[in-house]
Parts: sequence; C-alpha cells; structure tokens
Amino acid sequence: MTKGTDPRPPLDPAALAGLAPRWRVEVVDETPSTNAVAAQRAREGEPEGLVVTTEHQTAGRGRLDRVWETPARSAVALSVVLRPDVPGARWPWLPLLTGVAVTEALRGLGYDAGVKWPNDVLIATGDGERKVCGILVERIEVAAGSTTGDRGPAAVVGVGLNTSMSAEELPVATATSLAVAGGAPVDRTEVLVAVLERLGERYREWLADPAALGTTYAALSVTVGRAVRVELPGGNVLAGTATRIDADGRLVVAHDGTETAVGAGDVVHARLA
Repeated sequence: MTKGTDPRPPLDPAALAGLAPRWRVEVVDETPSTNAVAAQRAREGEPEGLVVTTEHQTAGRGRLDRVWETPARSAVALSVVLRPDVPGARWPWLPLLTGVAVTEALRGLGYDAGVKWPNDVLIATGDGERKVCGILVERIEVAAGSTTGDRGPAAVVGVGLNTSMSAEELPVATATSLAVAGGAPVDRTEVLVAVLERLGERYREWLADPAALGTTYAALSVTVGRAVRVELPGGNVLAGTATRIDADGRLVVAHDGTETAVGAGDVVHARLA
C-alpha cells in the first residue's frame, strides 16, 4: 500500500538507510540512467555495495542499447556496483542471479513471478505472461591512473522494475506493472528493499557455492521446458525446446536431434512444451 494520499510517493530514505552496511543507497531525483551514474562511480574505484536509484529515469538502457523513459515514480530503477572475486567465466551468471533475487522478492510480496532467460522477470496474468522487469549487467574496468585500481573490474547490475505504471503507461502490450498485475497501489520502497535484501543473500550464496544457484534458477524458470525461438546475435534464429541451463549459465536448446548451448539472444516463448 502507498503511504498517505499520494498514489506515487517518493522513496523513503529512512527505510533505505536500514539496508546498510551491505548496501549504500543513494537516491537521485532524476537521471537519464542509473547505470551510467553507477558505471562512472565504478570506474573511479567505488567499492562494492553502492546502489544508485532514482525517482525518475529519463533514458534507461537495456540490452541491445534499447532506450526508454518511465513516468516519474512509476518504477524502481536501480544500479548496483559489485566486485565479485571470481573467474570471468562465472560472470554470465550475474543477470541470472539478479533475476532469481527479483523473482523471489516479488513472490514474497504475493506476485506470481518467474525468470525468463537470460535477463527478464515475468508475471503470470489472466492474459498470459507479461514482462515486469528487465536486467542489464555491464563489466566496468577501473580508470587508468586510479588510486584504487587494485579493486579490479566491477559489475554494474541494472534493474528496471515496473511498479506503479497504469495500463495506459506501459511501453508495450507484452509488459505489465505490479500495480496492473496486482490491482492495487504499490509501495516502491517496500519493493526496493525486498529486492536488495534478496540480492544480497543470493550474491553471498553464489560466491560461496556457485552450483547451488543453478538448482534455484531452474525451479523459478519459465523458460526451461518450453518451446522457444531464440533470435541470435547476427540475425540467425534457433527454434527448439529449452531443456536446461548449463554450468556456464547458457540456455541449452534441443533441436533437430541435437542440442545447442546459447550464451546470448532474445528468447520468445512459443508455447508450453
């Protein structure tokens, strides 16, 4: 529920301060992109744990450089600086890890959410599955000459979650918001806190035991077991059945008597397999 009579109240700084010391949350009133702000801070050597969020993101960026603007206070846009001390081969799990955290947070708040490989969270509605959240992870190198270069590369994890948009404000017909899906006002602060709490827990677990995340992801996946069409980089299309997520976070698609592991691509769910 919202606080007071404002249908889209601002984020509550006191509640966000309670996420310390793991997360240092900074709220900016308006910005083209929280990822751009967090990426610059990461280049300057910002330690792990910074969270940049905003009341109004005017030029958010997703995969394939897609850009969009959301109405003020209608979404949770956040970017997190992480510095995982793990081999680079494990980094492709970061968007999947984030999807798990968002899905678990939303389920805890009563929404029927699931992860769509590689970087979306969907909500089941009466009209089918609708996208409620997109995730973008960028690898950032520390700027040359930085006095904190020993911290190594950073991952900036960007999350764009539709919270309070009306049906008329949704960017595409395949999208939804928590308010539309739930039929009730949404407390953006509550959602943001829930997401960050789950992200912190899942991130710690992944650092300690990377294999455990695969089991959780499979249980929350709405892609595995489905007939899919994967639009690959370069324009090729792969059609088949998504059978599993492999140890490297790739989607394994069975087709024409063989299997292909896909590391990147846009996935369309064709039907229940």
